[in-house]
Amino acid sequence: MKTWLLGAIAALSLSAIAQAQQTLAQVKARGTLICGVSQGFAGFSAPDSRGEYRGLDVDYCRATAAAVLGDASKVRFVPLTAQARFTALQTGEIDVLFRNSTQTFVRATSLGLTQGPVNFYDGQGFAVRRDANVRNVAGLNGATICVAQGTTHELNLGDVFRARNLRFSPVVFERVDTMHEAFYAGRCDAMTQDASALAGALTSARDPAAYQVLEETISKEPLGPFTRNGDIQWTNTIAWIHGALIEAEEYGVTQANAQAQAAGQNPTIQRLLGTTGEFGKHLGLENGWALNAIRAVGNYGEIFERHVGQGSPLKLRRGLNGLWNQGGLMYAIPFR
Repeated sequence: MKTWLLGAIAALSLSAIAQAQQTLAQVKARGTLICGVSQGFAGFSAPDSRGEYRGLDVDYCRATAAAVLGDASKVRFVPLTAQARFTALQTGEIDVLFRNSTQTFVRATSLGLTQGPVNFYDGQGFAVRRDANVRNVAGLNGATICVAQGTTHELNLGDVFRARNLRFSPVVFERVDTMHEAFYAGRCDAMTQDASALAGALTSARDPAAYQVLEETISKEPLGPFTRNGDIQWTNTIAWIHGALIEAEEYGVTQANAQAQAAGQNPTIQRLLGTTGEFGKHLGLENGWALNAIRAVGNYGEIFERHVGQGSPLKLRRGLNGLWNQGGLMYAIPFR
């Protein structure tokens, strides 16, 4: 390869890295975080009756705005289809993606994106009508199944059914809201998504009691944020905001008591909330970044219960999403 061509490629690579590394500075200069979310997953990201987005992923966007900009309201939500979500991040249309996105080997190695920490452990499930008397996946042999295009669910569905020698006819949709409507209209015998998304979808059915989510799941679906490669400062910021929400729950720091806890004597809480140390400086943020995030949305447990837990229409159990010392997998890297 000619020397001038190698030089041009190197220059373009350096330019792309430099551009990626500007995310935090761009967000600060703009004064608004641009956050990619779903077009409507109850419990995770969906507009309420006033058009305001609510959900677990939405609260992560607000926590990020609070940590980076000091104001949880300084966020613009961009609703994205499954097909468009990664392209929107790659092209810089959004700053970070919080959109029920499964972390996989291929996505980690081929998209030019970085997977953040898992903020929800899920599994792919199936919704069916109760009167269909389907009890498990084997009962779906020969069924017509609604599935969203461009998702891991498409791949899992084909892999698992072939491996189990089960027949099915897929009906593929670009938009999940259209898929839900088709399922309720009887176009499909079953609908497949993450089990949590199905639970949320059924709350909007005309007769929720007429449907059920099968207990059996067919996959591991670790969900979490995505950022662009080459921007370690921004990627670290997103990761440590999640860590702060987990650590806060473990140490009993809540939305209501965070300010008082910052004045307490516990050294771990003092470091977490910026009373001591210079942890904010290492991220390019104010020292009270975690305090701002927790005061805005609460700790991880509060976010979970409010949107998908027992205090929500979904009424999901914590399960794997519980703290590590309570039988779950949520574990924060120490703040020290």
